[in-house]
Amino acid sequence: MTTAFDPADIRIMIVDDEASVRQSLEAWFLDDGYTVVTAGNAAEALTTMQERTIDIILLDIKMPGMDGLALQDRIREFNQDVVIIIITAFATVDTAVRALKAGAFDYTTKPVDPDELSILVRNAVEKIRLRRENESLKESLDTLQFIDEIIGESAAMRQVLDLIRTVAPTDSTVLILGESGTGKELVARAIHMNSKHRYFPLIPVNCGALAESLLESELFGHERGAFTGAQYRRKGKFEMAKGGTLFLDEIGTLSLKSQVDLLRVLQDKEFHRVGGEQLVKVDFRLVCATNSDLESAVKEGTFREDLFYRINVFVITIPPLRERREDIPLLARHFMERHAASTNRQVHAISDEALAMLRDHDWPGNVRELENAIERALVVNRSGIISPDDLPLRTASMTMVSSGDTLADVERDHIRRMLEEMNWNISKTAERLSIDRVTLYNKIEKYGLKRPE
Repeated sequence: MTTAFDPADIRIMIVDDEASVRQSLEAWFLDDGYTVVTAGNAAEALTTMQERTIDIILLDIKMPGMDGLALQDRIREFNQDVVIIIITAFATVDTAVRALKAGAFDYTTKPVDPDELSILVRNAVEKIRLRRENESLKESLDTLQFIDEIIGESAAMRQVLDLIRTVAPTDSTVLILGESGTGKELVARAIHMNSKHRYFPLIPVNCGALAESLLESELFGHERGAFTGAQYRRKGKFEMAKGGTLFLDEIGTLSLKSQVDLLRVLQDKEFHRVGGEQLVKVDFRLVCATNSDLESAVKEGTFREDLFYRINVFVITIPPLRERREDIPLLARHFMERHAASTNRQVHAISDEALAMLRDHDWPGNVRELENAIERALVVNRSGIISPDDLPLRTASMTMVSSGDTLADVERDHIRRMLEEMNWNISKTAERLSIDRVTLYNKIEKYGLKRPE
């Protein structure tokens, strides 16, 4: 989308020692609707630039005292944005090249062809328009800091927000702790968007969702022919995060081998792609998250102590929802408004009885479970006001009844129930079922189980 541009918003300054040239060009560009000022020498031009903003300068090279090229050098010392078009009666390659190398946008020769100069000015205006659009987009990004997406007025959440504001501008590695569904990725995104890395990618990796063999290729990338099916070179997450932020979620699920590989990259800032010989250098900020007790994992020998101290630099702990019940009404209304708008549902309030039920619930799935409950309530609601009857909470404790009699039916329903209880945390569910993650993924695929949207 392009921004409508009023020519009067463009301020042109004509700098020429010949009054007839100044007057004719001033009249020409005033007719085109531009705002025009003139200067007869370098001193007048510099004085004018101290008093007002100039967008385009039509600058004569041959002037008494400071000539046009010297004036351009002087202007560039304090203003890199103004667009300068050189006008010269001494059109030589040397002067043109020098002017362009010194930052001139373009040049034309005397006697001036007004139509040709108009084209140059329109090109300059287009450059200014693009620059202003970029500045506007950058300002928009600067204000989209995602802090507002973190909902909560409790003392615990105010502390979380303070910690985000403190650590975001630094390059420190951040470890985010919290139960599943508390919003760890949202905090990681807020840290990224408030850091100097925000104009580069935020690359999330869910370490618990990938088998070890896939994780290696996912993180490091691979060369063509590195393994069966590797038909092309592929960049890994480390390379994709260059200049930005790498967010390793569920880092506590990494195997010991993957922990060694990660530690080496964090120490050396370089690695080889799978099947590759060329060293690839990387530079990214690391943000990790886990719902595991890493200190206990270190004591048990399932998490490397050196990696733990490497990532345990600045810790942000997100409290579970049951420990900040005062935020539940605020969150519930926020989700109601968001999903009502996205689904075009005419639901505009939550009854006091429903709010009391929401506050009393323990929310083992935390904010994610609350959002799902509100989204479901919007679907079944018919009155426009969410009531206790719309909430799925009363069915949560109901005994699970198998939908069939076969062993497969019972297994499918049991796996589904475990996944729901673990909020679809694959590692925890696999651990609860005493099977490995790959087996669990195979069974999820076999039974066509799908995580709720």
